[in-house]
Amino acid sequence: MGPIEAGLKQRVRALNRLLEDLYGEQRALRDGVVPAELVHRGRDYRPEIVGIRPPLGIYVHVAGIDVVRDADGRHLVLEDNLRTPSGVSYMIENRIIERRTMPEFFARYRVRRVEHYPALLLQALRELSPRGKHDATVVLLTPGIHNSAYFEHTFLAREMGIELAEGRDLVCSNDVVYLKTTHGLERVDVLYRRIDDDYLDPLCFRPDSSLGSRA
Repeated sequence: MGPIEAGLKQRVRALNRLLEDLYGEQRALRDGVVPAELVHRGRDYRPEIVGIRPPLGIYVHVAGIDVVRDADGRHLVLEDNLRTPSGVSYMIENRIIERRTMPEFFARYRVRRVEHYPALLLQALRELSPRGKHDATVVLLTPGIHNSAYFEHTFLAREMGIELAEGRDLVCSNDVVYLKTTHGLERVDVLYRRIDDDYLDPLCFRPDSSLGSRA
């Protein structure tokens, strides 16, 4: 692991600790490290989940961090995108096409491969399963065909070898989510949701959305 990767890994850990505090003890707010008003007025702050601890205490499973290199050769972070980041499928597809059309360029500059990203993502999702990673059933939750990132949803589901489902394909019974299949209900251990919070639950967020309500 190079210095850039190590730095980004530490950054994601710090962001996860910050979210853990904001939705937990909120010491950063009490101590004035972060202005409470700035957080409470934030468009994406969700007071509905304060006190709810996610599996393994992980809030940040996928992070889209924009990194650039300035004229002095320093790497700088432009943005931390933790709210269902998208776009990785286009990177992978572009890299595959470029490697086919410009093989000499990739051989000369030893460009790293990125096609293994779906496998790494699936591995990370399986680690969250309450039944253990070897028995985990992972499903990608999509808003549907009208979403601008639907191509990526289908691409990742296909590459990871998991089911692609909408809210209407899922049911919840006794706090367990099940996927409707032609063979009956199948238990779901991990949902990789690509639905924004606002559209996930009409009881907590937007009452006019039913995209994820059945789950």
